[in-house]
Order: sequence, then structure tokens, then C-alpha cells
Amino acid sequence: MTGIRTDWTVRPGGRLAGRLRVPGDKSVSHRAVMLGAIAEGVTEVTGFLEGADCLATMGAFRAMGVPIEGPEGGRLVVRGVGLHGLEAPAAPLDLGNSGTSMRLLAGLLAGQPFDSVLTGDASLSRRPMRRVTEPLKRMGAHIETTPEGTAPLRIHGNPRLRGIDYRTPVASAQVKSAILLAGLYAAGRTCVTEPAPTRDHTERMLAGFGWPVAREPERLRVCLEGGHRLRATAVDVPADLSSAAFFLVGASIAPGSDVELEHVGLNPTRTGVIEILRRMGADLEVTPEGEAGGEPVGRIRVRAARLRGIAIPSELVPLAIDEFPAVFVAAACAEGRTVLTGAAELRVKESDRIQVMAAGLRALGVRAEPRHDGILIEGVGPDGRLGGGTVASHGDHRIAMAFAMAALRAEGPVVIRDCANVATSFPGFDALAREAGLALETGTAA
Repeated sequence: MTGIRTDWTVRPGGRLAGRLRVPGDKSVSHRAVMLGAIAEGVTEVTGFLEGADCLATMGAFRAMGVPIEGPEGGRLVVRGVGLHGLEAPAAPLDLGNSGTSMRLLAGLLAGQPFDSVLTGDASLSRRPMRRVTEPLKRMGAHIETTPEGTAPLRIHGNPRLRGIDYRTPVASAQVKSAILLAGLYAAGRTCVTEPAPTRDHTERMLAGFGWPVAREPERLRVCLEGGHRLRATAVDVPADLSSAAFFLVGASIAPGSDVELEHVGLNPTRTGVIEILRRMGADLEVTPEGEAGGEPVGRIRVRAARLRGIAIPSELVPLAIDEFPAVFVAAACAEGRTVLTGAAELRVKESDRIQVMAAGLRALGVRAEPRHDGILIEGVGPDGRLGGGTVASHGDHRIAMAFAMAALRAEGPVVIRDCANVATSFPGFDALAREAGLALETGTAA
């Protein structure tokens, strides 16, 4: 199938309705495999995201001697080998398109008694890795990158890592997590202080596996010490809020829509998209329903609303960094101007999401001005329409799904090129979107 491209054509108009459950949270799924693999005992995971990124993480640990059964229907059984039980992989570990896998594994593998090599696809091989390798080197890690600071990462394991007190220059949960995972193998205390709040899935799950974690939320600081053990546990992965975001936006912009999303993760370090949409006037009803796997979960009901443009508050940017492609579509359909600043991180995702989204919105007749750290979007208003047209996703799963929802407010069909990578985070998106009411057709082209 080499050279075959998957494209989507979405007919204009319609509405979204129904009770939906999107796939499991990608961030939690990654970490469940990682910690389960180095824990003592058997970890059972339910709700596991069977997307390409998480399967890449699973494959890496299988290559290091960890017995893993499944996934089958979202269920995974990880037979942990303990903190020091991993085996040297016989070949480079290919992590596909998964930045989370590469950055977190760099930390976890830095303290092993063996060498390893982390590779990825062309997109991942362009993403910056020095933000992870530099602090790890301060801990005593020996990691080589390309001259540009990108993959492949050649890790020369050093079991004598030392803890550090590190202040991250960028708000990144992946950087924080890499350092904390290296800290499991380091002598002494490892601390990370951030410039803004980021996802705390690693800290929550470490505590769930029995590793003491000292958190100081008011100082945006987290610390742990080496020398403890991880004990296997059951992990119930909630539905991914990042995946739910596309339906939150689609139902908000399409008149007559009414959607309920079930068992969605409501981790407060992830709910920036809910707050941003509410500030834009979205009709969101959130009902908490306790916890799953240490993560707060609940139901979200969303109905169509007349959105308005806003200046997105800087404190919400790191809490919604993966959801901005969907937010940009909401902004395109809102009344007035939406302005985002302080989001330069979007330029080093699976694509340059600022530039790619701006180009796609302009192709649909929307005024969108990319800026070095954000974007300005002039919405067509609640009674206006986007144009039809052809959009290039640049192989970025979130770009593709965002523009699929944009067709709900388009005058003509929206064709989205290069959508195969949607499987990295949301396998079955096209089928679920059709079930909800989106007129999406899948095709292939050479």
C-alpha cells in the first residue's frame, strides 16, 4: 500500500446528535503501559487506546522483554518485569509518529544498564528533542541526537543517574515526565518546576502505582526520590478529552445539534478547551461522575450555540495545547475576532499547526493571520457560512479531524487530504462521526 493516500470528503451541512463514547485517553494509555511494564506484578488496563501511537509504546516494551497480552476490546494485560527487569532491545525502537513515546522513553531508558536507539517517522524526526535531552544530560544521561537536535536518539544507558532540580523553559508535560521517569532511576531527589501548569497524568499514575510523589501545585513544582518500587494496579483509561473536543466544537457550530459524550476524562490540567469554548458562549453541561484510574471523569452534553470571538487567556494555552485545531474551527464560525498568543509550541507538533490551520481556513474563505506564537481569526458569525474547498492536513491527525467538523458550516464539500494518521489518536473517527451525523466519505488516491 506504499504511496496510497487516504482522503476524506465531507458533504456540507447537517447536525450532530446522539450519545457517544470516544476512544481512551492517549496520554493515560501511554503511561499505563510504561509504568505497568516496570512495575512488579500484573497490571490490567481497560479502555486502552488502540491507536498507532500507543501501539508503538506497547511494541517498544515488548521488544525489551515485557510480556503484554492484547489489546482486545481496549483490554491489555501487562506483566511487569520490575524497575530493573527490562532487556536490551535487539534493534532500534521505532516509535512511528509518537512524540510522547520518544520523549518519555528517553527519560525511562537513560538510566538503564544497556544502550538503545529511538527512531520515528519523517514527521517525528523533525520534532525538537533537545528540550528533553539537555536536562537528562544534567542527570548524567548520555544521549546523542542529530546536529539539529532531532531523532534518532542514541541512548548510552547510565545506571548512575543523579537527581536534579530543574526549571523547564517551556511548559511541557512531556519534558516534565521524561525527567521524572529518569528520576525513578536516579540517586537522590529529582524536582521539576514549570512556568505554567501542564498535564499531570504522570504524577497521578506514579502515585497510583505506589511511588511517593511530592506535589506543590502553588509553586508548579513536583519532586520524587529514587529507590522506591512500583506495584502493579488496575488502570481504567477514561475517554480522551482531546478526541471529544472535535465533537464539542462540531455540535457547538452546527444548528440543531445535541450530543452527549460519556466517561470523558476531566483532569483539570486538560480542561482548557472546555473553559475556552464556554468563554466563546458554548452550551456545555459537565456532570462529574467520580474517578477512573486516578483521573476525574464525567459526562459532557453539548448543544448548538451562537459563539463569539475572544482573546484566549494565556493561562489556558498549556491546558488546551492539543485542542487548538478544533478551537480554531470554532473561532472561524464565531462572531467577531479570536486572538491567540503565547502558543509557539503549536509550530513544533505533528505539523506547524499555526501555519497549516491558517492555510486551511483561508482555503475555506476565512480570514486567518498566522503569527509567530499564535493566530488571529475573523469568524463568519453564527449565521455565516464557510466556503467549500480542499484542505491539506499534512498528515496531522488533529488537523484532519478539525476540518471534518468545519464542513458542518460549509457551503460546499470539504475535501481533506492525507488523513491516514488519524489512526494515531482516534481509530474509527470516521465511523463514529458518521454515526453522529457527519456526512463523511473515505477514499484513497495514489
